[in-house]
Amino acid sequence: MKYPVIASSKAFQLLKIADADFPTRFGHFRIHGYEGHSASGVEEAVVLTMGDIHSSPPLVRVHSQCLTGDVFHSLRCDCRAQLELALYMVGEEGRGIILYEHQEGRGIGLMNKLRAYELQDGGADTVEANERLGFKADLRIYEMPGAILKHLNVHQVRLLSNNPEKIQALEKAGVQVVERVPCIVEPMAGTEVYLRTKKEKMGHLLGEM
Repeated sequence: MKYPVIASSKAFQLLKIADADFPTRFGHFRIHGYEGHSASGVEEAVVLTMGDIHSSPPLVRVHSQCLTGDVFHSLRCDCRAQLELALYMVGEEGRGIILYEHQEGRGIGLMNKLRAYELQDGGADTVEANERLGFKADLRIYEMPGAILKHLNVHQVRLLSNNPEKIQALEKAGVQVVERVPCIVEPMAGTEVYLRTKKEKMGHLLGEM
């Protein structure tokens, strides 16, 4: 089946693949599937929407896929806890957007992420492990979330994030971040060093630690 291109630039095309009803334990959502096509390949994203997202800037979470955390409940990161907090907050408000990007391991992919785990077992932090594998600390790009939000006719958001780069990326894409809502979860056993690295080496806004 050929899907319509809903947004296009010289370097990027966005396709809408599907949408369906999506009840969850956090509330009733609509689930949407998108593909982004660029010179670097095809990226997929899943978007959950709830309620009226147009009357005022909605709460939005841009979340990068983390198989180990989101699915297997890993205690090496806070990804699952942040995702569940975002789902809960949107459910409590009765309106909002969860945008789930397939950018595993801050963009290095699942197998490289597991190789980074091996290096971390030897004493490297998450930034050092990525760099030893020949990658930047964070390879993620956020062109696709901006395009999706504009397709949804959402041009102002309250962004649920601790990462200043996400704010800058959405603003660059033409989506105004009118408020940054902290997405801070309690440290768990094993995440203290991980969170400190996020704060000290990547500039994440995590308050006092």
